[in-house]
Amino acid sequence: MFDIGFTELLLVGLVALMVLGPERLPGAVRTTGLWVGRLKRSFANIKAEVEREIGADEIRRQLHNERILDLEREMKQSIMPPTPSSTAATPPATSNAGEAVAAANVGATTNASIGIDAPPAEPAPSAAPAPTPRPDRSPEP
Repeated sequence: MFDIGFTELLLVGLVALMVLGPERLPGAVRTTGLWVGRLKRSFANIKAEVEREIGADEIRRQLHNERILDLEREMKQSIMPPTPSSTAATPPATSNAGEAVAAANVGATTNASIGIDAPPAEPAPSAAPAPTPRPDRSPEP
């Protein structure tokens, strides 16, 4: 910060000795040391307070961002209900369509017993693939 060498300190000491005299020099040095210590402590306290405020602002910003993300997730879930899992929605591939319908019905009754609304059981899928949504349109609710 300040580039004060030994020779500069010696020069300041000699000038202070000549101006103040040997009787008042120790008291002046003591008083100067007390004031310098008070200034250092007050600057350190101000610095710590500013750092605490900066840290508190950062924490507030992170909490605000988390709240926004939570609200965004809730909004997405309210607009687009979660899709059923792939194992519950697609019946197992079997050669007998009756077994597939029975397996889907068992899954639906199990889900209904625990309080999950499951879509009604559909017959075995036909050879036509399911239509895919167009990428240029958003899904309709």
